[in-house]
Amino acid sequence: MRPLVVTTFLTLDGVMQAPGGPGEDPSGGFSYEGWLVPFFDDAMGAQMDQWFRGAQDFLLGRRTYELFYAAWPQMISDDPVSQGLNFKKKYVASRTLTSVEWETAELLRGDTGDAVRALKAEDGGELQVHGSAGLVQTLLREDLVDELRLIVFPVVLGQGKRLFGDGAVPRTWRLSTQATTPSGAVMLGYQRVGGVRTGAVGPEYG
Repeated sequence: MRPLVVTTFLTLDGVMQAPGGPGEDPSGGFSYEGWLVPFFDDAMGAQMDQWFRGAQDFLLGRRTYELFYAAWPQMISDDPVSQGLNFKKKYVASRTLTSVEWETAELLRGDTGDAVRALKAEDGGELQVHGSAGLVQTLLREDLVDELRLIVFPVVLGQGKRLFGDGAVPRTWRLSTQATTPSGAVMLGYQRVGGVRTGAVGPEYG
């Protein structure tokens, strides 16, 4: 069994849409594309390099696949992100694509949840998801995410696609890693623990 790991950039109010720049995802009239750029620093880059080194394969939604395919084959280098995205296997989940052109990519067939469960059942290393907001919603609803790696930025947008939407399975997560960057972003790792437990804080609830 292999772990499925979701890595994403988030605002304080949970928005993950289009952090990297113009044209990434303007859907829904989103007007803040590139919101993380003022906060990017060397510490964040080093953490992303470390996380990418741990990937065996990637699982991507259609929009993220198309963005990566348009850019990364033109930027081949020794950088761990470039090496990972260009040369490691990429599984693409899409309702509209009938084929993929990147030679290291493969289109998932049939039901996404069933296809991902089959991938997770294989032996091997991390199956990493980056970006792919719509796919992440499906994975959370199907309870397929084993670890969340979040970089939370000191900005509030009030609009946009959020990490946790309707239908997410109630779950408890254990904090496994934490670090703060000079720009004020917080880098967090959470591992899935189990269901939600409740209790009472004080005597007023007795």
